[in-house]
Amino acid sequence: MKALKQFSIPFTGLKLGKHQFEFEIDQRFFDAFEHSLVKNGTLKAEVELDKQETMLILAFHVEGTIQLSCDKCLSDFDQPIELNERQIVKFAEDEEEGNDDLEILILPRKETAIDVSELIYEFITVAIPFINKCEQAGKTCDEQMLATLDKLASSNEEQEEQNDDPRWEALKKLK
Repeated sequence: MKALKQFSIPFTGLKLGKHQFEFEIDQRFFDAFEHSLVKNGTLKAEVELDKQETMLILAFHVEGTIQLSCDKCLSDFDQPIELNERQIVKFAEDEEEGNDDLEILILPRKETAIDVSELIYEFITVAIPFINKCEQAGKTCDEQMLATLDKLASSNEEQEEQNDDPRWEALKKLK
């Protein structure tokens, strides 16, 4: 995780109040996370850290493009992304002090810095659409690939019909 060392924000020497941090996100960032949905991207993350006596409030603004694969034709396309998120970080005497609220992160009092790389990665991953299609980016799908996939699907259906078990014929007549 050496590539993510720059995403650590030391907060112990900061005065109370708001502080701004900027991070550039590229392929090395996504390579640091195993099994990442995003393989490449060019994003800029702006983090506003509001330091208070008993907690930190982090406001994230991430903007740029990520490279996704189309679920229909398998070609890569650039998906613009922009998101605003917030994370509250509270300090506790011991790490076992439980919290059920997902928006509140607990840090031990002895911590001197907070690593925001995982938070940024999670925010980007959650912002990815469930179904990715070229049309989302204003592109059309690769017609040659679609034709090849249709051809393979039809030949696969024919093969399944030929391999049908004759015992199922009686059930098919019930349709």
